[in-house]
Amino acid sequence: MVASDTLSLIFAALADPTRRNILSRLSQGAATVGEVAEHFEISAPAISQHLKVLERAGLIERTAKAQWRTLTMRTEPLDEASAWVEKHRREWNQHFDTLELHLKSMTKKEEQ
Repeated sequence: MVASDTLSLIFAALADPTRRNILSRLSQGAATVGEVAEHFEISAPAISQHLKVLERAGLIERTAKAQWRTLTMRTEPLDEASAWVEKHRREWNQHFDTLELHLKSMTKKEEQ
């Protein structure tokens, strides 16, 4: 299955530790592809593939200036993923609160 919706692309990109490390590096500021690649012991084609996944998810932006390709991290997709997680966290917390109340009422009934 190939993910095409935005959240699936974002979460798929974040699922890989190498891509998360690339984003961590770019969170410190823009860098060239070479500057990013020098932190990893993987091939240039492998780095290129990781960058394509990050770019497809909208997590990085490439700009070309002369022969230099600069990478910049984009935070908007992370905001979208964070909002999705927070929405679901609130829903699950509400479900757990309801379950807790139900279990307490059952315990009281058993004690009586």
